[in-house]
Amino acid sequence: STVKAAMERLCNYIPEKLQEHNSLCFHTISFSIDKEMNADVVCHSLKLCKQDPGQPLCHLYPPPKVSWFSTFFQSHRLCKVFYSGTEQGYHWRGRDCNDKNTTVYPGRRPDNWDVKSDSNCNGIWVSADSQGVVLLGDSAGAHFHIPPEWMTVTQMSAKSFANLPMAFTDELDWPQFSEITGFLNSTIGGWTDSLYLRLRRRNRCNHRDLQNISQNGILARNQLLDNPAIVVYATIGNDVCNGNRDTLAHMTTPKEMLSNVVQALRYLDSHLPNGSHVILTGLVDGRFLWDNLHDRYHPLGQLNRDVTYSQLYSFLDCLQVSPCSGWLTPNETLRNLTSERALQLSNVLKEIARSEKFTNFDVFYMDFPLRQTAEEWRKMGGEPWQLIEPVDGFHPSQIAAALGTSITWQKALREWPQVLGKENPFNDQIEAIFKDQGGH
Repeated sequence: STVKAAMERLCNYIPEKLQEHNSLCFHTISFSIDKEMNADVVCHSLKLCKQDPGQPLCHLYPPPKVSWFSTFFQSHRLCKVFYSGTEQGYHWRGRDCNDKNTTVYPGRRPDNWDVKSDSNCNGIWVSADSQGVVLLGDSAGAHFHIPPEWMTVTQMSAKSFANLPMAFTDELDWPQFSEITGFLNSTIGGWTDSLYLRLRRRNRCNHRDLQNISQNGILARNQLLDNPAIVVYATIGNDVCNGNRDTLAHMTTPKEMLSNVVQALRYLDSHLPNGSHVILTGLVDGRFLWDNLHDRYHPLGQLNRDVTYSQLYSFLDCLQVSPCSGWLTPNETLRNLTSERALQLSNVLKEIARSEKFTNFDVFYMDFPLRQTAEEWRKMGGEPWQLIEPVDGFHPSQIAAALGTSITWQKALREWPQVLGKENPFNDQIEAIFKDQGGH
């Protein structure tokens, strides 16, 4: 089809309320394509890509035969980058059932056994012995995901872009499907399984008591009024991952890790109700990424078989926006050094769990379960690359999150059953009387 027809078709895929914001940029993209330019020109025109003085011109595709300069000049005048962030909503924390009353919220101990009202929003009257789950994490904990159908031309349709407004609202994070706080059926492939859902099945009184603090927010726990909580501390890769050219120099040192984590735990000790638990999760061995993806085609290159993950990683590194220069690199020595530092930092967490004591919670450690997750997926007939987000080639996929939940749960049942609490013998009666307790 013509460029004009193709762009009109793409515009019709975008939800109507976003179309007028996109029109100017689409005109710019059309102009660039009409001039026989490629996607790299569009990226630089939108200022999503940049060239610093003295640095090479970064491009993902072969440079166009026509000069870039004239197109850049005209495109820069035309196009604006649009984005409007919003506050986090109920995908990140259990829904409040009474916004007008500040003493009513998920996670609170029932006020006078809830004889007058549902003070903790769990939909159950006279509830007790419950606990919440809180994640202190990074983008992996927030479950960062860009739908591959947005970037795979053969899969583009109005249906594939239907969730675009919601995805932008949550900054491309999907905590409602995540490994720790997921509570909705996945709409991004795979299936949803989470620590929260399993705790809820174990004790229906745990309904709605969840909080995901992976992007921003503060711990919502009152030591005097609220139930205890299971806090999962999982940075996974942030302490070794950065986009700097001298990436090793910008990684967290073991000494810094010890200081930072102990400081965080002391803060938690002053805010968590007595009887809480903290699980420290070790860092991942990110060599898994290059080993399983580098020679595969990225969604952007699947049609013409012209962009591999290796090329994508080099492109992002050139732009100095790589999510992890130490692992997403053809330099095997650097990948090994990054994993060596990750292991050192995991050992710091392990030692903290062994030696540090706190007043209001006990501390446990577990390795990041990537190896076990890959083995389980292999037994199910899957391939290792399916455990990685296809667009960014870095974060755990929906499948990896669900399988990781099962491994974490089994370890807790086997080694620290006290963390999970007792199974509620009245679950069946609760479900029969209160049904779905108002949903989430």
